[in-house]
Amino acid sequence: MSHGWFVLVDLLGTFAFALSGATASIERRLDLFGVAVVAYVTACGGGIVRDLCLGAVPPAGIAQWRYAAVAMLAAGMSLWAQPLIRRLGHPVVLFDAIGLGFFAVAGAHKAMVMTHNVEVAIVLGVVTAVGGGVLRDVLLNRVPVILQREIYALAALIGAGVQVVGEVRGWDMMLTPWLGAASCALVRFYSMRRGWSLPVSGRSR
Repeated sequence: MSHGWFVLVDLLGTFAFALSGATASIERRLDLFGVAVVAYVTACGGGIVRDLCLGAVPPAGIAQWRYAAVAMLAAGMSLWAQPLIRRLGHPVVLFDAIGLGFFAVAGAHKAMVMTHNVEVAIVLGVVTAVGGGVLRDVLLNRVPVILQREIYALAALIGAGVQVVGEVRGWDMMLTPWLGAASCALVRFYSMRRGWSLPVSGRSR
């Protein structure tokens, strides 16, 4: 897959996470500026942290206008289409899971290209995927999903792992990102539907 296709995957993740952040902030009854800020931070926060770790400065989320534009477009759509979005039942979870998959593979690919290190690529793929959601939850005064019992970071780890394994093994780059993103999203969705969670440390009294 060419660089342009991975930019598309990254922008799709940006759009999905911005929808997640905007929808969550609307539920918290933030004003228009607050909705825009949370949407942008959710969409670009993980990528900014990844780029800082890679030494890719200024980070793409700040230096390239298209990321902010996509985030603002998603925020505007969230405000305009609230009645439709509410019908989804759990829209924040839905958009978050989709963005998680796209960002896991996009982050892993960028780290792999820049470092050629499997471990770094997988770790930064996960950071890219979960970073924006953590910042969103902190801004909205919620316990971050990654700190709860839900299968979240593990799903991102699977998505990033599929992408990195595909690059190492020479899989078709027209297929690998979609396979990694779908694996991540499906694990997230299925674990929530089945009520799967990670074990809790310590014994209950």
